[in-house]
Amino acid sequence: MYQKLIRELKPKIDEVLEKLADEFRQVRTGKANTSLVEGIKVEYYGTQTPLKQTAQISTPDASHIVITPWDKNALGDIELAIRNSDLGLSPVNDGKTVRINLPPMTEERRAELVKYIKSLSEEAKVIVRNLRGEGWNQVKDLEKQSKITEDDRYDAEKELNKIVDEANRKIEELFDKKKEEIMSI
Repeated sequence: MYQKLIRELKPKIDEVLEKLADEFRQVRTGKANTSLVEGIKVEYYGTQTPLKQTAQISTPDASHIVITPWDKNALGDIELAIRNSDLGLSPVNDGKTVRINLPPMTEERRAELVKYIKSLSEEAKVIVRNLRGEGWNQVKDLEKQSKITEDDRYDAEKELNKIVDEANRKIEELFDKKKEEIMSI
């Protein structure tokens, strides 16, 4: 009976891990990466549209991002969206493309980014713990209703702890990998 609860919990935890990985992809490392700007919402014909759906995004070298819109009328909107994003980027519109020059990161900025991704990791761990708590409460309710035995409750607790430990290990791996990317010059 508790196995169903465990099966339902795993996709939720996987979703937390995937969201964390997506957020990490949007954090700037020392080199240009298209994922830095892909998610920026652009006002495109009255609709908030992700930049990657309105333009081709490329990185010709490690310090530049070039955005070529499919509709040249969207150039101004793309430039405005990038300028208004909280990324602190300065786009340059040359009439055909929008270019973004990424200056080298300072040691101070790298430390800020590491602190930021650490907070994202901690938030993900809290969400995983809360999911575990919900699952554990459901297991205890099943035991109170006499739908599972005491032994089942202990088995469920072991499985829940195993899933949470695995999720926390993956969160730490994601953090360590991103920290290494940020700190490498």
